[in-house]
Amino acid sequence: MTGSPAVPPLMPRVRNAPPRAIVLTSHPPPAGRLVPLRWGAADPAERGPVVATLHDPEVRNVIGTHAGAYALHRALAIAAGKLAPGHRPDLTDTTPAAHIGPYPQWGDPERIVSLDPWGHLTSEIFADRIAAGWDIRPTIAVTRARINMPEIAAAVRVGRLESDGAVLTDAGEVRVTKVAVEPVWYLPGVARRFGISTTDLRRCLFEQTGGMFPELVTRPDLEVFLPPIGGMSVYIMGDPSRLGRPETRIACRVHDECNGSDVFGSDICTCRPYLAHSVEVGVATAQRGGLGVVVYNRKEGRALGEVTKFLVYNARKRQAGGDRAEAYFQRTECVAGVADMRLQELMPDVLHWLGIQRIDHLVSMSHLKYAQIVASGIEVIERLPIPDELIPPDANVEMDAKKASGYYAESIPDRLALQLPKGRALGD
Repeated sequence: MTGSPAVPPLMPRVRNAPPRAIVLTSHPPPAGRLVPLRWGAADPAERGPVVATLHDPEVRNVIGTHAGAYALHRALAIAAGKLAPGHRPDLTDTTPAAHIGPYPQWGDPERIVSLDPWGHLTSEIFADRIAAGWDIRPTIAVTRARINMPEIAAAVRVGRLESDGAVLTDAGEVRVTKVAVEPVWYLPGVARRFGISTTDLRRCLFEQTGGMFPELVTRPDLEVFLPPIGGMSVYIMGDPSRLGRPETRIACRVHDECNGSDVFGSDICTCRPYLAHSVEVGVATAQRGGLGVVVYNRKEGRALGEVTKFLVYNARKRQAGGDRAEAYFQRTECVAGVADMRLQELMPDVLHWLGIQRIDHLVSMSHLKYAQIVASGIEVIERLPIPDELIPPDANVEMDAKKASGYYAESIPDRLALQLPKGRALGD
């Protein structure tokens, strides 16, 4: 007998396959059908819903669709017959598990331009339209959970933290409110943040995505874009009802994704140690009546991607003279053309969504993040560097390079220190 036995599909095919006709997006809908979207309006009814539905293109008022990069997985599932193209989510019992907002910043079109401040309240404030058949979906979800990190358990064992049964359980678990946020870009506001014209922004987005979204250049009446990128998660330690109060002390870290360290514990950088330290500071602050806030952005490898990051690792370890701080950023630029693509101009938006006006303990050494937070109108009282004992030996190259580039530090390495190789060889 030859050949392999047929493998049954994991899921039955969905009968209502997508229509064969292709609907182009290069022309505006008939007059009167487009749903108005007035960005920055303090009243959600006046602002209007974000409508990214694919079922009725004539009422869409945004470019792109929900779920960011996951929209491509949805397309594949539909093409493979696993998902009905007309599926609409049943939003019963999906409302936020904790109350957040509204805050005055929600009505300021300059404070928030990269997320929908009303995105977690969609099924409540637009319930009548959803009941009437509109496909309006949340772009933010709020739930409750516990996180269990060995570093927090260790902090309890040595006495830096104590279980209180509220923020930190007897088992060493941290009670948190966690939030998932999809990006929603108000293009005129995004352009102003970067000091460029909206036309130039739209054209570059169109060209650099291979023409993926023609509406960027053909539909100037659509000013909101749901980009196919990763979003962010927010972890809040303490009672979120304290958000927005001037007396609430806030400990905050804005952390950019590092899968190798955050998940797998790679010691070439300080990402996981610093992330764990920020949770510890957040727990301690929450236990004193304040709040700990960790914002986790999906910007792997300084938004260069993991492939580029690993290529840079190889280049650093193989270069003549060894892995040293002097050439740290240069090796990244040789591969990627730029040292960092995170561009923190949009980063403070989520802090304004949380109603934060002052950060008492900013758990970050980044001068780039600090500058944008302060420029956005948020006061920073104290900046907390990572404790020296938490820096893995192989990460000293990164730390010295960052300190020399302007990161917050009590001491700056001299030229000789930057020239000395500190990182392991590639095969060690």
